[in-house]
Parts: sequence; structure tokens; C-alpha cells
Amino acid sequence: MLSEFDIIRSFFTRSAPATVLGVGDDAALIRPARGMELAVSTDMMVSGRHFFEDVDPYKLGHKSLAVNLSDMAAMGARPRWATLSLALPESMVQKDESWPRAFADGFFALAHAHQVDLIGGDTTNGPLNICVTIIGEVPEGKALRRSGARPGDDIWVSGYLGDAALALAYRKKKIMPEPGEVETAAVEAAEVEALMAALEMPVPRVELGQRLIGLAHSAIDISDGLLADLGHILECSRVAAVVRIDQIRRSAAMEKHFPHPLAIECLLAGGDDYELCFTVSSSERTKVELLSREEGIPLTRIGSIEEGAGLVVLDSAGRTVTTRVKGYDHFQV
Repeated sequence: MLSEFDIIRSFFTRSAPATVLGVGDDAALIRPARGMELAVSTDMMVSGRHFFEDVDPYKLGHKSLAVNLSDMAAMGARPRWATLSLALPESMVQKDESWPRAFADGFFALAHAHQVDLIGGDTTNGPLNICVTIIGEVPEGKALRRSGARPGDDIWVSGYLGDAALALAYRKKKIMPEPGEVETAAVEAAEVEALMAALEMPVPRVELGQRLIGLAHSAIDISDGLLADLGHILECSRVAAVVRIDQIRRSAAMEKHFPHPLAIECLLAGGDDYELCFTVSSSERTKVELLSREEGIPLTRIGSIEEGAGLVVLDSAGRTVTTRVKGYDHFQV
């Protein structure tokens, strides 16, 4: 059976070229670039709460870092270093090395893509838990914040919302594929596969976040659902907002189930999207549209910031849309 130090040495000790001192000592040493501030964020993922126990370990390794990279994107920061703490059940390491090896491969594939060095962490025996701390750099005084939204700003979101939550609904059999012809079944299977990719392999918008510096007045990543996360911007900025649900870009699978109440809930409050929501002066619309084309990412204007307080969601007829939940809460699930 692998020991704690076998696991660290075999799977998580890699070269760290941007680090003064990496894995192997009591602490890592890092040197930020001149003129930069450090952005730091931590996320914990718990088996049975944030992921299914039978999840592909490669995909879990990817997601465990992706959710942290998304926090860097929301601040406009360039991710540089990460620490990883793992609690692993004995059953995962006593027979073979396949689980930790696949997890490490998924983690490092994304880390290398964004030039992030793993510089330390901890490994212990216990119920499966994953905790990643990410450290990035952002030019002094330039970080994107939640508190900068202004009346007259447009509200934008990247990508498609609700697909990860819809995937979870499929997995929990809250939505069942329609029986039908072979061709229909094949299309349904492809749609479910795309939804599961949104849930298990989210794409953090790191480059987009950095390019929003100097353009966006505020930003946040959508991890707990649009209503909850946009609500944080409104609260921190002391403003109100109007969002039009028909302007929110929807995938083919989401469109198929819309406007079922569950689909609306997934779109507005499902969480696990890891897209960016940001506000930009309405006079800068052409710049955002150009940025969308240059980055190859759909950026969609979904509403506006107004004076006052609160968030109103309207349908295509101007009627108020309400949902049972406003977003994901670890203590309300």
C-alpha cells in the first residue's frame, strides 16, 4: 500500500519553474513580480456534496483546480501557484495507484495549461476531501471587484448558464430522456454528454478575466447561480439590477426543457457554471463585442444596473420571473 510520502513523491512532486522553493520543505517560497498584488482564494470539495463518489478521478482533478482558477478570473488575476490538500480513503490507495495517478494527471494537465506551479499542501487518510488554495498576481490597484458596478452599466455573462445544474438534474433523475427513435436517442445521449462535461470539466475564463481589467467596473464568477452571485455585486456596489431571462444565452439542451420551472431554476440559480458575470458601461458595448470575437467566447448582455436596491428578472412579456431558490447554499441543501 502507498504511504503518504509515496503519494506526494510519486504523483504531486513536479517541477515548479516559477517558484523559489516548491514541494519538499516546511513551506514554499514564492516571489511576486514587481508592481503586482497577490490574489488568494481557497475552495474545498467534499465527496457526496460537491461530486459523486464514482466520478472519473481525472475529471475531478481538473475540476478541483478549475473552480479556483475561476476565482482568479473573476479578479482579473493571473494564476501562478497552488497548494493541494487531500484526504484519501485507504481503499483508494491500498490496491493500486490508478486513482491518485489519474487525479494528479487531470490536475496537472490544467495547471500546465495555465502555467500554475503546485508548491505544497497536505495528504492524509480520511473521507475523500479536496482543498485547493490558489495564488495569483494582479497589477496593483487594478483587480476586478464586486463593489464597482454603477447605474447605467450593462450586465454581461460569458458562455452558457445552467447546463451543469441541468446535468445534475439528469443524474438525479429529476429529468428523464424522452423515449423515441434511435436517432432521437443518439441526440439525447450527446446532449447529456455535453451537459456532464459542463458539470465535470468546467472551463475557467482566466484570459477573459485579465482582459476585462480597465473595461469592467465589477465582476464575479458564477459558482452559486446567477441570482446569488449577481446579488453579491448588487449588495457590494449598493445598486439594483434588471435582468431579462430571454436574453440569457441557452444551450440546445436547456432550450429543449425551457420554460419548465426546473430549467428556469437551473438557469438562474443552479450554480456550478464557473462563467463570469461582469458589468461594463453601456458606452463600451462595442469593446465587449470585439472582445467576445477575439477570445472566441460568447459574451451576452442580459440586463442593466440601476439606482436603488434589489434584483428583478423579467420574461419576454415584461412579467416578473420568480424561482423557488436563489442559489446554492451549503447549509440549505
